[in-house]
Amino acid sequence: MVLFKKKKFERSVSLKKDVVDSISSYCKIKHPNESILILKGKSKKGNILIDGLVIPPFSHTGPTFAGFPHSFLPFDMSYLGIVHSHPSGSAEPSLTDLHNFFGLVSLIVQFPYGDEDIFAWDSKGNPIKLDII
Repeated sequence: MVLFKKKKFERSVSLKKDVVDSISSYCKIKHPNESILILKGKSKKGNILIDGLVIPPFSHTGPTFAGFPHSFLPFDMSYLGIVHSHPSGSAEPSLTDLHNFFGLVSLIVQFPYGDEDIFAWDSKGNPIKLDII
């Protein structure tokens, strides 16, 4: 007997154009090091709307890594995930990316950091549909 029926949502990500421009600019400034930002927005029934960014406190970056201590983040339900860059040109999540997954979605921006260079992933490394609005 099933008491609760779980609906399976197909996730999708909508990213505001001004947020895309901010992400691209930040990645270009930090290049050749990786960059990392926290995604802010709303999520309802599998639809994730990203409308803001936060620079994580005490973040550390280098040519092959980007991270921050999660313990310094204030409690904020609008934090939906992270975006970070891959200066190497690959947008595939690494094993380290998957082990350090934060929130509902991870965006990876590959070099040269244009609108078509942003990709969304779930915690298992599966691609998520991404729309720029």
